[in-house]
Parts: sequence; C-alpha cells; structure tokens
Amino acid sequence: MRPPKGRLELTWMGKDMALIPTAHGKYDYEWVDPADPRACEIKSIEVVDTVGEPAGPNGAEENLLIIGDSGDALRSLSTVPEWAAKYRGKVKLVYIDPPFNTEQTFEHYADQLEHSIWLTMMRDRIRDIKPLLHEDASVWVHLDDSEVHRMRVVLDEELGAEHFVATIVWEKSPGSKGDAGIAVNHDYILIYARNEPAWKKLRNRIPRSARQAGRYANPDNDPRGPWRQGADGTAKSGNDDLRFEVTTPSGRVVTPPKGNYWRFSKQTLETARAEGRVWFGKKGDALPVIKTYLSEIAEGVVPGTWWPNHEVGSNQEAKRDHLRKLFPDIEPFSTPKPERLLQRILQIGSNLGDLVLDAFAGSGTTAAVAQKMGRRWVTIELSTDNVERYTLPRLRKVVENADPWGITSSTERVPVSVLPDGVSAQEAQQFTTMLTKLTDGEALPVDFAREITKAVRDLASSERSPISQEEAKTLLALLRKVAGSDVRVEVDVMPQVRAQLREKAKTRNETTILWEGGGGFTVARVGPSMYEVDDDSEVYLSAAATNGAWSKAVAGQLKFTLTPDHPVFCGVRNRQRLAVIDGVVDETIVRTVVEHLHEKEKAVVVGKGVLPEAEALLAELSPGSRIRKAPGDLFGKATVR
Repeated sequence: MRPPKGRLELTWMGKDMALIPTAHGKYDYEWVDPADPRACEIKSIEVVDTVGEPAGPNGAEENLLIIGDSGDALRSLSTVPEWAAKYRGKVKLVYIDPPFNTEQTFEHYADQLEHSIWLTMMRDRIRDIKPLLHEDASVWVHLDDSEVHRMRVVLDEELGAEHFVATIVWEKSPGSKGDAGIAVNHDYILIYARNEPAWKKLRNRIPRSARQAGRYANPDNDPRGPWRQGADGTAKSGNDDLRFEVTTPSGRVVTPPKGNYWRFSKQTLETARAEGRVWFGKKGDALPVIKTYLSEIAEGVVPGTWWPNHEVGSNQEAKRDHLRKLFPDIEPFSTPKPERLLQRILQIGSNLGDLVLDAFAGSGTTAAVAQKMGRRWVTIELSTDNVERYTLPRLRKVVENADPWGITSSTERVPVSVLPDGVSAQEAQQFTTMLTKLTDGEALPVDFAREITKAVRDLASSERSPISQEEAKTLLALLRKVAGSDVRVEVDVMPQVRAQLREKAKTRNETTILWEGGGGFTVARVGPSMYEVDDDSEVYLSAAATNGAWSKAVAGQLKFTLTPDHPVFCGVRNRQRLAVIDGVVDETIVRTVVEHLHEKEKAVVVGKGVLPEAEALLAELSPGSRIRKAPGDLFGKATVR
C-alpha cells in the first residue's frame, strides 16, 4: 500500500515484491510476486516442549519461544485462531534488535541488494507486528548507523510519522578503539507509539538516580525533609512585575541584578514565606529560594534520550559480566544486550503482567528480563543453533533460578551512617576512592609547637580560658624556646585525617534479590511450507502437505479453529465447518460431509483435486457450501500486506 500522494517515501529495489526464506535458519531470501502462495501462506506453529511451571501468571502457558522465521511466526500469531485469540491486539511493548550489520547478515548479495532485502524484510516485519499491537503499545527498534536513517523513514511510512516518540542514544561502549578514525560508542533505539496519547498514560517514569536524588538536601533541618530550589532565584527574561524588593530575615533588602528578574511573583513568594518554604541562606541574607520537597514530587523522573552505560550497561557488561559467567564453556553470543538496558525499556513501556514481544531473540535477553520483571513474553529466533546454544539454556536457567547475574539482584551503595547534606552514597564512595589515590604514600606533617602556640594565644584571649594570663605567658615562653630550637616537633597526621574523612563518608554495598526463579515457558517451532515451485514457476503442494499437517495449515490459513476430535471436520468458524481432503474431492466425500452438517451449518471442503460432479452435488445438497482446490483457491485475489 503506497503512502498518500505527496508524502515522503523511501524507495528501493524490489519494494513492491515479497520475500520468502530459502534456507533453514539463515537470513537468506528470494524475491517473489506478492501473490505467490509461499508469500501468502500462514504456517502452523507446533508446540515441541514446555519448561518450568505450566500454569500461573508467568508460567509456560503465558510465555512462548518460537523457533523459525519471524515473518512466518508473526503472521501465524495474528491469523491462526488459537494463537490470535491470545496475541492479536494484546502486545503492549515490542523491542526488536534486528541484524543491522548487513555486510555480515546478507553475505551473498551485492551492497544495493543487501539494503533492499533488509528494508523489505524489516518493512514486512513491522506490517506483521501491527495487528498484534494493543491500543497503548509502543515499538522500540534498536539499530546502529548502518540503517537507522533509512529505517526511520520506513517506520514513518508504516506506523505514521505522527506516532514517532523519540530516538534513544545508548552509550554501548565506554572506551574507544585505537585504530578508529572516530570511535562509534553508541547505538540508536527508535520509539513509536501506536496511539501516543494512550501510550503516554501507560508510560512510566524511571527511578531517580543517586545523583538526581543527591540534588535534594536539607541544610536548614526542615521537618518536611530534603528539598531543592524550585521557582527560585533570577532569570534573564521577564517583566517589571518580576522586579521588586525583598527584605531578607537579616534585614537586608535585595533585588535581582540589573537585566534580571525574579522567577516568581510577589504573591507566590509571600505564600511560600507564610508556609515556611523560602530559604535565604544560612545567614538569612541571601537571594530567596522557594523549596521543592522531594516528598511532594512525582516518584521517579521522566526518561530522557541519552542513556549512558553506567546507568543501563554496556555490550562489554552483557558479554563479559553475564554471558561468560552463565556459559563459561562456550564462546559468548556475539552481540548481546545488557539486561539493564532492557530493564529500563520494559520499565518505561510496560507494567506487571503485560505482554512483551521480541521478534529477533538472539541470546534471549528480552525474554529473560521480561521473566524476571513479571511480564509475559513472546520471542522468536530464526537460528536453531542460537536457540540450542544460548536462548533456550539461558531461559531455562532463569526459570530454574540458576542465573544470579544481570538484573537478578540489585546492588545499591548506601551510607553506613548519615552522610553530610547533599552528598549521595555514590559521591561518598567516589570521594573515598579519590582520597586514597591522592594520599597514598603522602605525608601531612604538622609543627605541633607552632599550632599549640596559636591555640594557647586564642585560648588565653577567650573569656572562658582555664588558665590565667601569667600561666599563658609562661607557656608561650617555653613554646618559643621549643619552636626556636634545632629539633622540630612535627607529626604526620595524614593517617588520622584520612581515617576521619573515610569514617565521615563511610558506605556499603546493599544487595536486593529481585528474582528467585519460577514460572515457565513453551517452546514451539514454525511448521514447514505446504508449497513448492517447479522450474516452470508452477506452484504445487509440497511433500509436507499430507494428513494432519496440511489440514492444520489450511485451517490456519482460512481462520478456522481446529476441531481435532471430529471424525469429518478439522475446523469451525461461526456456522461454517471445514473439511480438508488429502486427495480428490468426489461425490462420496461430498455426501459424507453433508451428512455430518448440523442444521444451518455450511461446509468449506478443500481438496488437492475436485471432480465436477462433486461440485454440482454439493450445490444441490447444501446450497451455500463450497469446494476449494488447493493451492489456487486458498489465497483469493493477491494483495500486498
């Protein structure tokens, strides 16, 4: 379907064609006409195993790992009645991390065709995802510089430019490569909402970081707790109503500097003073600050677009600190994403019990994080090798509580005692580390004679001096003799100073366990294609199209719910019954079908061949029932999805 006339459109070779997979478990595709049955068919999804607990809010009945091409799997999830009832219109968040290094993904194609195949594949995946989306769903597409600019235009076409939310920039690597012209340290995550107003109501804030929390202090011991400046100080724009005199508690009269204005009105300031919410500094003579209390603001902060690796992890963290520990005997997955990154995405775009979809599972990070965060999930992986080496063993370990890494636990730096106002636990830890580095091996000599002389003089002049003036003179005379001698009275106080500073900034690691195993998931596989094409481009049924497999595929294609226990019919849709014949439909079959119809029911009979006499007899015995010959009669008029 073309964009409306005048709308920006990205074109590429083969955009009006369809792709079908031509190799098992690889990104290897062939261009075909969109009407080709192999491009239109709905394949079956066959359950092959269950892991963990079958029932429960996060059991095997709620979570699904599919092995096979994501396009085939997505179409089946939204079309086959048994799956569509569970997944169509139910997905709250989609995160896809497609293979975006096309030079490695499509190694058999020239560059122009590589991009064309990639774009067609991704466009079709987005189209196949759309029927699965809930009204307040969001789609997150993770890319690098290779395709992000093109994919942004494709997403505008398919999801609507008006549904674009933001581009997240993730710092995937803290370091740089020595041989790089310019080190690329980041990826992009494009976010689109199906319905942005609905999504904004769903969108959650993220936890306030230690640095952000540290901006709130309580220097005046306000009983309402830590605060930070709100409508405070001055601004360089305003009007004359925002330039007025303010008398501070000390009696000092202050006004904004020339060319500046108060950020608040006179009435706002008066109200805040009456409520005890204005701070004039420790001496009571500073420019006024109107307090904003930590306890009164919304929990968490609105997410931003810059996600540094110290907040959400890095590629190195995912590979070295997680997968290498999880699978010490095998080479880690080449491009894993850190669990903390997916944790933030799921925190923002979903809630407990929501359904999350990942069509490019890889090592299974999205599903693992969803399981640990109490979300239901569907994940799809093309490569059987990836599933057997990484995805399935990893998810099994999560369920069995054998994955203590990633977001299984959360370690927080907390103070041992009360820290100085405005100092966070992380800042205290940083201070202690830097203090050790700076003072290691360094001395801090103090001339005690000189310091005591100064202290005695100060004490002697005090009204509360414990010694008389004569005693003070005698002591000072003796100190002058000591200070003037050849022997200096010096002591290295660095150990004592360092110890006191460390004590004042003392912190500890506090670990909270967030996941203790449980739940389960189902493992399924996309069924084989029912169709093949010969050298003359003639389509015919494949060797897989026999007995129950073909009946199941036809039922899914025509949106009939399976009735496996019925002796004649394999599917039902409203008052229609489906009979699939692994052979030629003749008069005997027609009579059998009609005999098993209930009152007002009609039949759809599908066969590999049809006799004219059978069609005439069905029209006579059950007007409104019909026969379809496979494969030509199963797909109707060709349309581009």
